[in-house]
Amino acid sequence: MSKVAFIYPGQGAQVCGMGQDFYERSETAKAVFDLATEILGFSMPELCFEKNDRLDVTEYTQAAMVTVGIAMTKVLKERGVRPDVTAGLSLGEYCALFAAGAMTEADAIATVRQRGILMQEAVPLGQGGMAAILAMDAAAIEAVIADIDGVQIANYNCPGQIVISGMKEAVDTVCVKLKEAGAKRAIPLNVSGPFHSKMLTGAGEKLGETLETVAIRPLQIPYVANVTAEYVTDSARIKPLLVKQVSSSVRWEQSVRAMLADGVDCFIEIGPGKTLAGFMKKIDRSVKVLNIEKFDDLDRVVEALG
Repeated sequence: MSKVAFIYPGQGAQVCGMGQDFYERSETAKAVFDLATEILGFSMPELCFEKNDRLDVTEYTQAAMVTVGIAMTKVLKERGVRPDVTAGLSLGEYCALFAAGAMTEADAIATVRQRGILMQEAVPLGQGGMAAILAMDAAAIEAVIADIDGVQIANYNCPGQIVISGMKEAVDTVCVKLKEAGAKRAIPLNVSGPFHSKMLTGAGEKLGETLETVAIRPLQIPYVANVTAEYVTDSARIKPLLVKQVSSSVRWEQSVRAMLADGVDCFIEIGPGKTLAGFMKKIDRSVKVLNIEKFDDLDRVVEALG
């Protein structure tokens, strides 16, 4: 019997048309999109399914991605597939919390809408930056950035892919130094802010005020927190971790390794794209990774879990 993890991608995986076949073929999924429309005051189907400029804007992206992830999760659970643990990369952690029973769908969608606005407004455009560093060991990157103020590791995605974040000038300086130190590539990312850096500490604190109004329910199963890469079973820990998550490193590789150590042998990536499946190949190629991106993927996943 497989030990199953539901895993959820973060911002950057969004794509026009995501979730549309779920919306059209499942009343359960349609109800999630309609709830999001009601809560947020704009059409979630229009945002996700029709070409527009808003889907890639943080304050809209986050709510859209979480709506899609929750809709897909509910339909998958209807088919009898249940996780033993959940995890999500950055924004995806909110889908993981929903799937683990800690947040209602309404609270998850409303909270990430506010999270997106706070992150969007935290740093004036152009002052912060992020870059992906390829083919360089995390310890070597940490050694280079230790002497440079204003930059930190934002994401430990997988071996050979680390993301740095911080003040734009500092990020640019670090990119040059990392290439000199042996990094294969240092690629500036087209993002609207220095996510998961100390520059967003204030946004995290304001998110904490929003979270005060959110009822966190007892976890039905554990989830793995980005900040610690550890299993969380106590719901009282969730809000402080979500506050820290905005300005802390996302320890994705470490989170996956924690689940592997716990005996997880099947990961189901739920949401658009196959970003996390790509990371998994570099973390442990032997593990089964399935994807729920289209409605027809449901049959394949149910059959594979047999």
